[in-house]
Amino acid sequence: MRVNEMTDNARQSEASAWFESLRDQICAAFETLEDQYAETNGGAPGRFERTETRRAHPGDAEADQGGGVMSVMRGQVFEKVGVNVSTVYGRLSDQACRALTARKEIPGLAEDPRFWASGISLVAHLSNPRAPAAHMNTRFFWTPSASWFGGGGDLNPTLKAEDPAVAEDAAQFHAAFKAACDQHDPAYYPRFKTWADEYFMIRHWNEPRGAGGVFYDDLNSGDWAADFAFTQDVGRAFLTGYPPIVAKRMFEPFTEAERAHQLFRRGRYAEFNLVYDRGTRFGLETGHNPQAVLMSLPPVATWP
Repeated sequence: MRVNEMTDNARQSEASAWFESLRDQICAAFETLEDQYAETNGGAPGRFERTETRRAHPGDAEADQGGGVMSVMRGQVFEKVGVNVSTVYGRLSDQACRALTARKEIPGLAEDPRFWASGISLVAHLSNPRAPAAHMNTRFFWTPSASWFGGGGDLNPTLKAEDPAVAEDAAQFHAAFKAACDQHDPAYYPRFKTWADEYFMIRHWNEPRGAGGVFYDDLNSGDWAADFAFTQDVGRAFLTGYPPIVAKRMFEPFTEAERAHQLFRRGRYAEFNLVYDRGTRFGLETGHNPQAVLMSLPPVATWP
């Protein structure tokens, strides 16, 4: 059901403020891991550097169409990690409208293609191959006739699948998301886990990108506050579930063979993001800063 513009604006402000707050919490947690590593092993702990980005759609490059802040750290624990927030708006291109309506019906979008979107997007690539890479994003998308939440998170081990650490870390990661889902609807975790398994599939290799997690989109139950609360808890689940895994693994010794396999898995990760990832396509097609959009790519990778 359509809500008035004042209510829309209030909801947009609340959502964007949360994504920025979650960004700050995650960055602080990751910098704490850098501090802990430096206290034991010496060296300078990594710190996030923030850069403002702007959206400049080719059709109207001079208009204010929003932007965001790209936060990137290259440290001792995190070889490269980005935690980006963005709030963008304007008019959707015909191509973007077709992409949205291919998944669901949005009456009136072609006649009034205004949109507003805000979210957080995170990708972490670790220095130690025994510490798994990870991704998380949550977002709120508004059009004049419909709005919805989406997002999720998935774990991407860079060890060979038979290593016991892979199953152990995956169980810990999934437990955090299941607990968050179960607070809202017992059906959420099995549904969104299956969705993640299907979405994070590198189809040209017929193999999963990693150990899965949860993924959801087009979430509009009719209760905006409940959907927003769930989206917040997805972010909190990542914050409580992932850093302990890194803390557990970041001091473990690793072999050259494990590093080589890590770089190979990073190549697979890059293939998925460039070929299949919806967020990558949407960001590039709507004129957002390409450096921010491609933040997810690993710093070093190999292909056989």
